[in-house]
Amino acid sequence: MTQNLRQTLASQVRAVSGRPVDKSTTMELWQGLSAAVVDQIADRWAKTSDTYAKGRQEHYFSAEFLMGRALLNNLSNLGLVDEARQALAEYGQDLSLVLEEEPDAALGNGGLGRLAACFLDSCATLDLPVAGYGILYRYGLFKQLFDKGFQTEHPDPWMEEGYPFVIRREEAQRIVSYADLTVRAVPYDMPITGYGTKNINTLRLWRAEPIEEFDYDAFNSQRFTEAIIDRERTNDISRVLYPNDTTFEGKVLRVRQQYFFCSASLQAIVDNYVEHHGEDLSDFAEYNAIQLNDTHPVLAIPELMRLLMDEHGLGWGDAWKIVSNTFAYTNHTVLAEALEKWEMTIFDRLFPRIAEIVREIDRRFRTDMAERGLDQATIDYMAPVAGNTVRMAWIACYASYSINGVAALHTEIIKRETLKEWHELWPERFNNKTNGVTPRRWLKQCNPRLAALLDEVTGSDAWVTDLSLLGSYLDAADDSVLDRLAEIKHENKVDFAAWVKEREGIDIDPDAIFDVQIKRLHEYKRQLLNALYVLDLYFRMKEDPSLDVPKRVFVFGAKAASGYIRAKGVIKLINAIAELVNNDEEIAGRIKVVFIHNYNVSPAEHIIPAADVSEQISTAGKEASGTSNMKFMMNGALTLGTLDGANVEILDAVGEDNAYIFGATEDELPELRKNYDPRWHYENIPGLKRVLDALVDGTLDDNGSGWFHDLRWSLLESGYEPADVYYVLGDFAAYREAKDRMAADHADVRAWARKTWVNITKSGRFSSDRTIRDYAEGVWKLEATPID
Repeated sequence: MTQNLRQTLASQVRAVSGRPVDKSTTMELWQGLSAAVVDQIADRWAKTSDTYAKGRQEHYFSAEFLMGRALLNNLSNLGLVDEARQALAEYGQDLSLVLEEEPDAALGNGGLGRLAACFLDSCATLDLPVAGYGILYRYGLFKQLFDKGFQTEHPDPWMEEGYPFVIRREEAQRIVSYADLTVRAVPYDMPITGYGTKNINTLRLWRAEPIEEFDYDAFNSQRFTEAIIDRERTNDISRVLYPNDTTFEGKVLRVRQQYFFCSASLQAIVDNYVEHHGEDLSDFAEYNAIQLNDTHPVLAIPELMRLLMDEHGLGWGDAWKIVSNTFAYTNHTVLAEALEKWEMTIFDRLFPRIAEIVREIDRRFRTDMAERGLDQATIDYMAPVAGNTVRMAWIACYASYSINGVAALHTEIIKRETLKEWHELWPERFNNKTNGVTPRRWLKQCNPRLAALLDEVTGSDAWVTDLSLLGSYLDAADDSVLDRLAEIKHENKVDFAAWVKEREGIDIDPDAIFDVQIKRLHEYKRQLLNALYVLDLYFRMKEDPSLDVPKRVFVFGAKAASGYIRAKGVIKLINAIAELVNNDEEIAGRIKVVFIHNYNVSPAEHIIPAADVSEQISTAGKEASGTSNMKFMMNGALTLGTLDGANVEILDAVGEDNAYIFGATEDELPELRKNYDPRWHYENIPGLKRVLDALVDGTLDDNGSGWFHDLRWSLLESGYEPADVYYVLGDFAAYREAKDRMAADHADVRAWARKTWVNITKSGRFSSDRTIRDYAEGVWKLEATPID
């Protein structure tokens, strides 16, 4: 195998660079090695696709797939890491340096996209016939940089030098038509390798391309801009993930994107059915299940109706029967007001036929509900169309045979509140599928020291594909194992400190407690609460220099949506606090604040193995599940958080002695809010007034933006909405107590190591393999289909 890979590597590098291997750049070596991996799997990939095409398949529709770097993941899954290292060494090259050349595939943003990526990994590992479908974004969300502490957004051209793991399939293109534009949807397939299996699954990503590159006559007439108008409008469809939709035209583009990948994907799925099972589509749902990852792909429902009726001649009743037995819907929010809605005028403008079908779904729904005896107010609330508004989640609930939440608490909330009326109508459709993360990337690959220890303690690497096996070794850690566990964490922290110094230019002490909050920046996730604690701790240390405070490094990583000004204000605040704290000689480095810029998968792979504390501090009842909490737990960081999302199940797994839980619960908050006065907390909680006043008294500088005044105002004096809607001040005292207690506990090295061991060995239920088995058995009705 080594010689084969070495020969393939040399030829692929020469093909890329036009030079011998020893004369090629590191980027060309990455490209060549990546192409060599594709060469290794090509036959098995084709065999897997052919095998799946004949039987029952599941199709995972998602607007984003946050895949992370592919080369090391594939080498690890295929057992080729040592061969690759040796092959490169023979040319005097270092595998670790080559791996660093790979850009992160900018195909996703946060937990939704990373969940989809973990799911695809598990489906491949379990030999399940599942394919992902999305968009090949040219620039992704954005590249985040800081300018005077402010987030600035820049294009993220991740495919600028080519990306060997996406293969163009020109012959499989489809045509997607709008009222004002017709485009080609060209598929680019990405191989999804499983761990220790021959099966190679597929993520199909569609790129929008014009029917004609440009208007040749207009160009020859020197009307150059006019010549490329349609080309640029087409390219816009797959140019950027989540374009700003604060304007009407932004909304139009978002809807255009959603329809684009849903239509192209469904055309391919229907065509495959016809090829293998004939023109009679009555058994379509017997061979195909489609999982809608949130509401972004819900346009697939009316689009499949259109294809079945207009392209294949079915009547409404037969088509609806197929549709309602094909789709399953995953809900990712407890907030009914956050469920996706679009103006009907957008549908009329872009695709009148889809608009017509949506109105007919609405008409038939209203008739159906009236016949069931529902009152008019309830029918109006649940109807797919209300005036000029299309409610995408309601279409999904009406048409799907399965509706699931993503954590036990989340599912109970959507049954009781968010989707209450739907649950009362069809309780049998509702089920819980607690999220999970792949232990291949998030333990074995990113934390090789810990993985080696687990191999040694358990006697094999079987835990990599069955993480629940670790539960049998809860009591296997004697003092020597615990000491080694502490040493591994310290070594990871040393590595992370070096990485931070190189990337961010900040010196941090590996002996400090690494307290980490990395996730999308949103008010309900309460990065603001964490920032206020840091500022309070700083003031306490300034007031009493003799205060016994363990060394702490507070690590943040997050992007704020470009139009979300208050979230961007929190980023500016954290950076302003970092400027204050990190440069105060009286503090002498006892506490440091680090905001990792452009946070995505690759930085997470450096951060998570080094973390001591996992901040999961969302307002109770607001976080659907979370997945970073699972990654941290798997790597031995202790959860400091509220009883929200999957934190509830983490606490159930590890027990109260091995996590730090604080704050008002989801059950308590409604009563607490009745008489909640954040100003009382401001005036009476020690230190809180000083912290909030620092936002506006000149202690911290927002460069004249007014954003810090807005943050303070939102907590104390908001007029158009309840003040402190996310209960930041209400939970502050309990949060401070929990963090101070945690910091004190960390001093007992062996006791802390025991807590981390409990978290690691109890993380089995949070493997995405478990989640996918639950989907396969309970929703998709799939069986493993290993290739020969």
